[in-house]
Amino acid sequence: MLSNFFQLITRRPSGSSDHGFVQEVHVTKRQHRSQRMERLILAGWLLIVAKSGLIIWAVEKYRVPINPLWVVAPTVLFALVYTLVYFRGE
Repeated sequence: MLSNFFQLITRRPSGSSDHGFVQEVHVTKRQHRSQRMERLILAGWLLIVAKSGLIIWAVEKYRVPINPLWVVAPTVLFALVYTLVYFRGE
């Protein structure tokens, strides 16, 4: 769209119309996911659960004047984003 706008302003001809069309498509098989990486992601999630429980316990036990979700929520959110990127990105 932007290139057509520039052609309108400069009044240059658009060239060949065949350049915008797909000439050929090659389909390759999707590579299998690494079981090692999936185990590492699972271990990471287990560590996040343990850390979250420890943070919630420590905040209540030592009466720290913050909400534990300020620590736990970003951790879980970023881990969820990275996990979704890994599983949907392949």
